[in-house]
Amino acid sequence: MRLSQARIIISKEFKQISRRKSIIYAVVLAPLLIAIAFPVLLWYLATLNSSLNPTVIPVINAFSMLFVLVVAALPQSIATYSLAGEKLEKSLEPLLATPTTDGEILFGKTIAAFVPPYISTVIGTVIYMILIDVITASPFGYLYFPNWYMGIIMLFVAPLAIMLVIEVNILISSRVSDVRAAQQWGALPVVPFFVLYFVALIGIITLDTNFLLSLSVILAIIDFVLYFVSVKTFHREEILTKWK
Repeated sequence: MRLSQARIIISKEFKQISRRKSIIYAVVLAPLLIAIAFPVLLWYLATLNSSLNPTVIPVINAFSMLFVLVVAALPQSIATYSLAGEKLEKSLEPLLATPTTDGEILFGKTIAAFVPPYISTVIGTVIYMILIDVITASPFGYLYFPNWYMGIIMLFVAPLAIMLVIEVNILISSRVSDVRAAQQWGALPVVPFFVLYFVALIGIITLDTNFLLSLSVILAIIDFVLYFVSVKTFHREEILTKWK
């Protein structure tokens, strides 16, 4: 793989994303809103009980895990648009006609879809941790964040979840020429994360650090397999000649 060619693809994708204001607003605002809303909700719950103590830690961890769900959903529209959307706007054919390899194209599109949502989520998470610490520092007697739980989420689970959603959406959009159909199918990889979160809420599983590390390993394996499946099933000739 020629990284110079991949960088050209990444630069092109960033320019495409910058022209779609709705994506920018969603990527920037969603993590920030959650970063502020969760601490405010925690503070409100504390005022109802007239106290705040370490028994609320499971609630804080539950809020923290929701960042993964937000992260997983954010890159969907970017990844879906990367092939089906560009085909609709007639901007994909010139790219596919170049000597750039399939792997370089998919790698560039994957990185471009990964960077904006992950950066905005990291910023949102920092704000979230600061606000939680401001609320809990006095009653707890210590700073709850940063800790290993959030570290595993942001360093492993969140980026791997992003990659999973991106790879599935690129795989779908390379086979489906209709943008709306690609978006509908592209929402499917987010569903397991909501199911996992719901199962944890009702107490069937515990989202502790050991579970998160095991989940990270599983996601890494799936991401690795999906990338190579995407490259093997990406047929530029079919896209150029058969898509309408």
